[in-house]
Amino acid sequence: MAPLIVLLVFTTLARAVGALGVGYVASWPAATAVGLAAMFIVTGASHFFPARRAGLIAIVPPALKHPAALVALTGVLELLGAVALLVPPEAGQLRVAAALSLAVLLFVMFPANVYASQARRSEHSPNTPLPQRTAMQCVFIAATLFVALAS
Repeated sequence: MAPLIVLLVFTTLARAVGALGVGYVASWPAATAVGLAAMFIVTGASHFFPARRAGLIAIVPPALKHPAALVALTGVLELLGAVALLVPPEAGQLRVAAALSLAVLLFVMFPANVYASQARRSEHSPNTPLPQRTAMQCVFIAATLFVALAS
């Protein structure tokens, strides 16, 4: 639930700043990119905090090898994507590529959420019920596609 709150709060704040005349966030796609960047900084950084990291490793489906490396890789990708989302569209297509890549990453990581919902894997594992997690994941993917298609 925290990532959704971060997305909504930072998007709203960015858009409010844009309404005050700051051109960088003068549109909803730009403000949403800022909200997504904040969200992915929070979630990406959590891949490296020991307690949270252990919980994330615990929800990697057993069919996938090297769960610790996968958690580190996805954390790095989320952080890189967050930074790329902050690049203004005038500087090229980096924001669009980042948003599309993050949408794919969210889709690819979803099986871990399904696996996590089946049983509590660790005291630090995400424990959001699958219907709620699915709805949030759809919001996150929709937001990334909104930024990609409207930027």
